[in-house]
Amino acid sequence: IINMIIVGTSTVLGYFLAGKTLTPIKKMLDEQNRFITDASHELRTPLTSLKSEIEVNLRDKKLSIPQARKLFKSNLEEVNNLQILSDGLIKLTQYQKKENGLTFDKISLAFIILQAVKKVSKLAKSKNIIVVNKVDNYTIDGEKSALTELFTIFLDNAIKYSPKETKINLTSAKTDGNILIRIADQGVGINDKDIPHIFDRFYRTDRSRTKSKAKGYGLGLAIAKQIVKKHHGSIKVESKLNKGTVFTVSLPTKQHAR
Repeated sequence: IINMIIVGTSTVLGYFLAGKTLTPIKKMLDEQNRFITDASHELRTPLTSLKSEIEVNLRDKKLSIPQARKLFKSNLEEVNNLQILSDGLIKLTQYQKKENGLTFDKISLAFIILQAVKKVSKLAKSKNIIVVNKVDNYTIDGEKSALTELFTIFLDNAIKYSPKETKINLTSAKTDGNILIRIADQGVGINDKDIPHIFDRFYRTDRSRTKSKAKGYGLGLAIAKQIVKKHHGSIKVESKLNKGTVFTVSLPTKQHAR
């Protein structure tokens, strides 16, 4: 009887421990499968468009040089879209890797924001949008290129989803060992039901933000989330439809060994 109890207990414990051991592996495999499925779906659209245009024009025996130029121009746009998508997927994958730690240095937050503003200046000018930069010159521990990309993503997003001749306000504050950076726009806003999902890769809102006809694959905010996570920070979102959105990024001033 004692032996049977021992065997039974061992079996139950073994099953329980095996389940706990395999759960993270299953979760990782499920995540990998979702990633492959999502990426394949996004790649299919530009590839299908590219293939269809080429096939249709190849059947046209009277294809003129102007028509061929128009075809090449359209094909080039699709190739650019594919490049943007592949670059985004590579960046997201790199930031998601646990072993891919960033090298932190003492950097000027004001300099980082200034570089990000410069990167989006052309897009802002095309819509007559003014970026009002009031970020103070705090010093934080961070990775320069990653943080520049982070705020470029938020600014690019704000410009894309804002009407012409509006403003984007950048402000900062210091509290409890953290720096808060606010990016406030006067754009179309985000529906409450969409806010919990906007940092999911390939996620696109189905209402307000699609009206702006802004192009993208839904990878920017997913990348931004990973960059903030690597810096042990957090992101808060507040939004009202047709009034604007405020993203508040909280970053620690010092990175401690973890």
